[in-house]
Order: sequence, then C-alpha cells, then structure tokens
Amino acid sequence: MYTISKQFHFSASHIIEGLPDGHPCGRLHGHNYIAEIVLAAESLNPIGFVVDYNALSPFKDIIEKELDHRHLNNILPCPSTAEHMAKYLYDRAKAIWPEVVAVRISETPKTSAEYRS
Repeated sequence: MYTISKQFHFSASHIIEGLPDGHPCGRLHGHNYIAEIVLAAESLNPIGFVVDYNALSPFKDIIEKELDHRHLNNILPCPSTAEHMAKYLYDRAKAIWPEVVAVRISETPKTSAEYRS
C-alpha cells in the first residue's frame, strides 16, 4: 500500500461548550492548527503518484477560505473539537478523492485527533 500525506496550517478560534466551569477550553481561545490529509492506494497512477500533491489544492482552499482566521463555532456544522473537525474535513476530502484514508487535526505540537476509514 502506498501512502502520502500533506499538512495545511491555519489559525482559528473556538469555544468548546459543555465543559465544567473553569475548564480553559470552555473560554474563547485559539490555536494554530495543522490539518493533515492522508491518502493511500494499492497501485500508483501512470505518472507514479497516489495523487499529485498539486491536485490537493481544493483541500487547501477549504482550509483557507472557510476555516482560516475564523471563529469555528460559527462555521462548522458540528462541535468545534479536533475530533469533530477531523471527521468534517475527512468527509469533505473523501468526496473529492476516494484515496483519502484519514484526516488528522493538531491543535498543539503535542496533541492530535484523527478520523480514519
């Protein structure tokens, strides 16, 4: 199995609702996110790619036009947790590229959430 991945960076704010009083994530805060898309295929296309990295520009457009420097609670149709964002972006990407197998969202250098098929 061949696998490729590409990272996209964006900054956004959010509030996670339903947390106990005093939880820091229940307050307005932001992150410098990394969204990583992972694609896989049993065989390569005639050029030798799983998918050409340049062909991933529609994913970049979703990130830049819809999420970057936005308040995610006003944008996403789901809670703004990293887990939900990974699933949301996975669904968007899978509709474009059947080779998508995962999307990973990192809020900090030490944390990430992933949705995988």
